[in-house]
Amino acid sequence: MSGGQFWPGRYTDRHGGEEIVFESDGRELIRTTIRGVRFEGNSMDDLGALGGDTPDASFTFFDGALCSCLLEWEVPLSVAVEGQGVRTAVLDCALRLGAPGGPGRGLDTETLTTVLRLDGHEYRNRDGQGDFEPALEDVQRRLPAGVRLRACIACAWSDYSPLGNGLMAGLACFRDVKDRYRRVDGKHGPTGIFTLWDALTEFVQETSLCPEFEHRSGNAGYRGAFPAPPN
Repeated sequence: MSGGQFWPGRYTDRHGGEEIVFESDGRELIRTTIRGVRFEGNSMDDLGALGGDTPDASFTFFDGALCSCLLEWEVPLSVAVEGQGVRTAVLDCALRLGAPGGPGRGLDTETLTTVLRLDGHEYRNRDGQGDFEPALEDVQRRLPAGVRLRACIACAWSDYSPLGNGLMAGLACFRDVKDRYRRVDGKHGPTGIFTLWDALTEFVQETSLCPEFEHRSGNAGYRGAFPAPPN
């Protein structure tokens, strides 16, 4: 996978906001510093204070992770444009994390907004989506014909566990077992995803990219085509 990336961003809560920078390894690690406190997690909704750093009362936590706040960040994202080759677009992301005490004693809201900016146009996912899989599928559907996302979420060798996935970074890469992955056609059985799961190369973030990328097509793997047919 590619090396670490630095994403400019912003943190906002009821006490105010500040410009911050997120550091991502493209796999399962995100770091940032907010009001002098270092945070780390494997997803934007799982950022906890590092040992030795004592957050002040201005922060709100749920199960050790930041909440009651708005996280915003900007990610460079490659797109393939028919007749023009590979271009670099910008994906603006905003994650609103509500307060503790919602349904099931979880957060009252967790809403993800993604906006792809390309050639002066904006392509935004619809409201109410809570993780990167449906959000980026929606963005892809809104792009003009001949424009395709070029990232792990759209790669021929990536898949999610049938047991479910979180906001981000739960996407399994099978690039080291391509021939076996090509035969996956469901969940169980001799060619089901579970028979191959332990052979995954690594987990990756949906917006990452490596040199072995190939566009996903047809009803591939367990999760099928990208984007999936709309409901």
